[in-house]
Amino acid sequence: MTTRNVRRPDGHAADGPVSRRRLLGMAGAGLGLLLAGAVTTACGPEQAGASGKPEPGGSGKGAGDAFATPPAGSAPRALWQEKTTVGTLGNHEVLAVVGNVVLVAGDPLTGRDLTTGEELWSLPGAAQPGARLIMGGDTLYLASGQYDGDLVGLDPATGKETWRSRLDGRYAQPRPIGADTERVYVVAGILEKDLSSRTNVIAAVDVRTGKAVWSEKRDAGTEESGITSAVLGDHLVYTDHRKNLTVRDTATGRQLWSKKISRSNFERIAVHDGAVCVADGRHLRSFALSDGAERWAVRTEEFDTFNGPSVLDGVLYASDSAHALWAVDPATGERRWHNPDLREVSVPLQFAKVGDTLYGATEFDENGGVQAYDARDGKLRWTFNDGKGSIEQWYVVSGGKRLAALHDRRLLALPAV
Repeated sequence: MTTRNVRRPDGHAADGPVSRRRLLGMAGAGLGLLLAGAVTTACGPEQAGASGKPEPGGSGKGAGDAFATPPAGSAPRALWQEKTTVGTLGNHEVLAVVGNVVLVAGDPLTGRDLTTGEELWSLPGAAQPGARLIMGGDTLYLASGQYDGDLVGLDPATGKETWRSRLDGRYAQPRPIGADTERVYVVAGILEKDLSSRTNVIAAVDVRTGKAVWSEKRDAGTEESGITSAVLGDHLVYTDHRKNLTVRDTATGRQLWSKKISRSNFERIAVHDGAVCVADGRHLRSFALSDGAERWAVRTEEFDTFNGPSVLDGVLYASDSAHALWAVDPATGERRWHNPDLREVSVPLQFAKVGDTLYGATEFDENGGVQAYDARDGKLRWTFNDGKGSIEQWYVVSGGKRLAALHDRRLLALPAV
């Protein structure tokens, strides 16, 4: 491993959001070794409480937050499980927790109580296939499921519509790629007089007026689909199919810089403390949002490549194709720890964190699932598997002392232990 430190920033700021991986996720959007001395335990459906009822030795619905730590190497049991409509053709933003509500994209779009699994609301036809759950402030933003050229804002607690854009049919199929408390950022086609759409734009819609405040035409040949994006302060950051990494000013839409990277929309990007970190082949690379200057680069072994990173509680986490897990200081690129002893297990591609435990979600492995790692040294503690034998993507997000997990059209909750 080699670290090249170009510039050390002076301070730290709040962590930023991250985005998706996978060609299948892109298509759906229409537009993401057993450790030495450790044993992983797979929970079958009967152990996981597929009926949603409390299981002996576990904590069931409404059991509070007093969860027992399972024995070393043993996964906890599911608190509850419910069927859902989300399958493989999703992206890394099909699952979210807002307060105590679990949001699941799909048709219907649903909100469930994280503690009990109770369905709080359900909206058939509200979300387009592959829709990303884009939060801005306290509002969930989506392209209208009616394909009428509008954007809608929903209250995640109730599912009720609280906002709608006023774009007057100016754009074809605008799709949110980010939001903050002032604007919703979209990619959309430009409607020609013959109602065709041969070019597309990136635009910002003011949440007070519902109207576009700026619109910038994208380069010829770029597509409306396959964008990985994040918003941090005054910067909108995104990648695309043409392997561009681009940063724009959120207030004006002005492009600050753009550069080529070897990996494109299939990976997450992480924004943190005025920088964006991307997986770029065998490197993790960090660039200043202001001018694109490289801050640092971390290199893995020859012929290996990094998966997309996440920043959680001020630490950057990423896995690589050699089945190793990394923890890196996002300000300097300095390695916190590196666990190369995972060759016989599927490494996670998406992360969540509660306390001193790092949780990961795997894909393309029937023996994968939700994994728990000691965030202090990267050692694997347990793997939860539902016993279905499916290689579909797992998703995991945290909410207080619980985890929401999604796999093969089933939503479940796990104690964060």
